[in-house]
Amino acid sequence: MLGFVIQRLLQAVVVMLVMSMLVFAGVYAIGNPIDVFLPANATQEIRAQTIAAYGFDRPLWEQYWRFLVRLAHGDFGRSLIFGMPVLPLILSKLPATLEIALAAVLVGTLLGVPLGIYAGYRPNSPLARLIMALSIFGFSVPTFWIGLVLILTFGVYLGWLPAGSRGDTVLVFGVPFSFLTWNGLQHMLLPALNLTFFKLAMMIRLSRAGTREIMLTDTIKFARAAGLSERAVLGRHVLKLISIPIVTVFGLELGSTLAFAVVTETIFSWPGVGKLIIDSITSLDRPVMVAYLVLVAFLFITINLLVDLTYATLDPRLRRGRTA
Repeated sequence: MLGFVIQRLLQAVVVMLVMSMLVFAGVYAIGNPIDVFLPANATQEIRAQTIAAYGFDRPLWEQYWRFLVRLAHGDFGRSLIFGMPVLPLILSKLPATLEIALAAVLVGTLLGVPLGIYAGYRPNSPLARLIMALSIFGFSVPTFWIGLVLILTFGVYLGWLPAGSRGDTVLVFGVPFSFLTWNGLQHMLLPALNLTFFKLAMMIRLSRAGTREIMLTDTIKFARAAGLSERAVLGRHVLKLISIPIVTVFGLELGSTLAFAVVTETIFSWPGVGKLIIDSITSLDRPVMVAYLVLVAFLFITINLLVDLTYATLDPRLRRGRTA
């Protein structure tokens, strides 16, 4: 197991290096941020001084090397627009995104897995057909449309829930959280619900497909022949056997939601990382864009490593194979 972890860590370093090169080259090719935050009547002398001050006059390879040196010391640079270090800026927005992402993935998993197991166990029942119709709806309808419908229904017509901003927060070890206050919980309900639909649909279909496949195997036949109840068969065998793909999807969906909840955060004016990156792209804030994409790559690499380690915990055969 230790050898496997070391191998994956070395692979992660190589992947991060390649990703940082691609991200750096791509972001620095889309435009000049000097044109955004300098006034149109700025003289050429002022433009030249500003470009030199930020190091944009240096060759791209030299800018990248300086970025790597700073990155090795934990310095992602300073935001051109906000005028503060990039890493604290992103971390200050992360709790807001983390709240709705965790809520969406957890609710989607805790509801989707049992619903999918039931739909696979009783595929011809009316309830199973209703569950599958719900999953089709979750896959088919765009996120932005669901968000607008939620705002119009619960925020405008009924007036039950607020349709924007984050609401009241409570500091826990210096980190603000919304779900610990009633007002904050009301504010986060609609954006979290908007993100949940797709997660719920994916977990339903994944669990149903796994259940339908496993119910036909000899493992289930032997379990029934041993006199186990149907509840024990579903809980001890079916759920355990479909847990590996569920863990995979859970990890990847959590990472993708944390990284790309851009549409939801924009629609609901949720002050998270997604809204920050949209504002940074609009203003060509290069350091924020580069740091965000590098951190996203690091997030997915870390999640994949944790998922692989969870595999070995769930399936002893994989653990023996890696230690052999």
